[in-house]
Order: sequence, then C-alpha cells, then structure tokens
Amino acid sequence: MENNNPLSPHLQIYRWHISSLVSISHRFTGIINFLAIILICLWVCLLFLGESYYNVLSFFLNSFFGKFIILALSWSFSFQILSEIRQLIMDLGYGFELNTTRVTGLIVIFGSIILTILLYLVGKNFI
Repeated sequence: MENNNPLSPHLQIYRWHISSLVSISHRFTGIINFLAIILICLWVCLLFLGESYYNVLSFFLNSFFGKFIILALSWSFSFQILSEIRQLIMDLGYGFELNTTRVTGLIVIFGSIILTILLYLVGKNFI
C-alpha cells in the first residue's frame, strides 16, 4: 500500500516566514563574511610583496564590479551584525512571540539596507 501523503512538511506546502528567511540568510552571510575576511587579509598581505601587487587589486576594487562587491559586502556585514543582535536578544529569552519575530526580522532586513546606504553616503562624503 502506497502512502502519497508526506509525513513532514515539504517545499510545496511549507509557508516561508520572515524568521526562516533571516535564519537562512544569516548562515549564507556568515560564509560570505568568512571568505571576505580571508580575502581582506590576503589583500593586506600583498603589501609585503610590493606596491605593484597591491595596486593591481586596488585597481580592481575601483572598477564598477569591485565597487559592487564592496557594497554587497557592506550589506552582508551589516545584515550579520543586526541578525546577531536579534539572536542575542532571543538568547536572553525575549522576542519569541509570532508578531515580535516578524517585526525583528523585518528590522534586520530593512535595517541592513539602511545601514548599507548610510555607509555608502559616508564613503562618498555626503554625511
């Protein structure tokens, strides 16, 4: 006898929540930030090899694609920081109500975008 009904929720019937999105994004940004820190350390180590090696990477970072990567990494770091603050508050035992998790998840998402815009404006000397 074949059972066509799954025993646990699967992707076709599972409804995504803000908390799920923030949790998965937090893990992805953690991996991205780990790799970014390694690349930043390698970039600094290029100073020991000479100024020409350092200038090649600096030239890349001044290109459109390089500026996009810098902007994406600033979003990734700000998302990670806000998500960690949210997790710390939840570790203290607060914010487990459904409405509170939705609000704090949205604060993390939109707050990281706002922080990235503020970092961009500070970098362009607008603020």
